[in-house]
Amino acid sequence: MGDTQYANYYRNIDFRKYPERYVIGRGEQGVLIAEPYKSEILPHWRFATSAIAKVSAETIYAKFLRYKQQGDFVGMDMARKFLQMGFTRARRYANHASGKKYNPDGTMRPQDSSSEISNKAESARIFYKYYARAKEDALYKRLKAEHRVVSKE
Repeated sequence: MGDTQYANYYRNIDFRKYPERYVIGRGEQGVLIAEPYKSEILPHWRFATSAIAKVSAETIYAKFLRYKQQGDFVGMDMARKFLQMGFTRARRYANHASGKKYNPDGTMRPQDSSSEISNKAESARIFYKYYARAKEDALYKRLKAEHRVVSKE
């Protein structure tokens, strides 16, 4: 499913009511669309400093555990995606302070180096630790496999 098709599919669906309609997608796909999870998790997603990233990652991981306790695979997957996105976005800013990886002509910008960059690198490390924990969770992996069968991905 292409990105536009994926986004259009997700609009106006309450995935808590209709979890069978949730398509896992690639990487972070759907993270800023799938409701009600986006609204529950996004306000906590921050990575400006390592201290902020630590609170953010811990809060999002706690949501992952709450969804796990409820047997809510879609919530677990969305929390995992936000943790992954915390890692990838912080890493991008660690490499490119502007957050832009490419120049307007399509060539890749050189990586930056400064103390601000190392702070973002630490934020990325923090998010990655929680992302890896969520991704490797035994119940998450089992529910993911079951969901793929139910949704026929």
